[in-house]
Amino acid sequence: MNHTSGIILNNKRIFFRELIDQPNLLIIPGAYDALSARLIQSSGFSAIVAGGYAAVGSLLGQPDLGQSNMRDLVDHYSRICEAVDIPVYVDLDTGFGGVHNVYQAVRALEKAGAAGIFLNDQVYPNRCNYLPGKAVISLDEFMGKVNAALDARTDPDLFICARTDVYSIEGIDVAIERCQRFMHAGVDMAKPQGVDTLEGIAKIKEHVPGPHFATLSQAAGLGGLSFEMLQSVGVNAVTLPSLTLFAAAQSVQNVLTSLKTSHSIKDLSSQLIGLDEYYKVTGLKELNQKEASYMKPSSD
Repeated sequence: MNHTSGIILNNKRIFFRELIDQPNLLIIPGAYDALSARLIQSSGFSAIVAGGYAAVGSLLGQPDLGQSNMRDLVDHYSRICEAVDIPVYVDLDTGFGGVHNVYQAVRALEKAGAAGIFLNDQVYPNRCNYLPGKAVISLDEFMGKVNAALDARTDPDLFICARTDVYSIEGIDVAIERCQRFMHAGVDMAKPQGVDTLEGIAKIKEHVPGPHFATLSQAAGLGGLSFEMLQSVGVNAVTLPSLTLFAAAQSVQNVLTSLKTSHSIKDLSSQLIGLDEYYKVTGLKELNQKEASYMKPSSD
């Protein structure tokens, strides 16, 4: 659908930065695969987040306990980036090892077409921040990874976020200290994962420069914070990384339950996307036109 030329990728990355800087709250739904990314784009959203939680659920049918590796995730994110014409912000997890792994992963994701990436400070392998059993590496060790990520970036417009998961372990003051170090190193954003209250976000905004993304994840069981509340404390964007994953799982489960009990497909049409709409989302018309153009006889 899109052509991953340097110019187009650069435009996506510039556009992502412009979206973050605009006064209105940027809403970024999560894609778990290329089709869900297409659906997000066709619904009129301007950017996509692709996280490890949704990737592990989609690829393995398992909770996110650190089973992913760099090659699997780069391939997965590459397909998502290729499927759409809007920016995709992707999860680098811990960088999958030491500083050399981080360097290689950033280069690979940049080539894959990511508009932005976020790297966290958990021990490797990491797990979903909202699951128990997390541990973080020392600040000095993680700063080495941050420096490697910044050095690996060849396109200065690639948006790099350094995320700390220390909040649920050591509290907000330690999270702020880490975020301040990240920003001093030169990242575009520092993210304290798990700070999900208005009071906590306001404190982060007061002490940490740069933009702030709120996370509304089904894994956190959130539901109390409205977009208006988030914007009122200066949040630039809100990511919903697992929304489409949970929506898809529920929809498929509903259809299968109906099929199992009714032994008929007669009453399932209301639960299925229409064929015309599916072909519109997946670009059948454009592909047919392209195929026809390839088959035109050459003129002498």
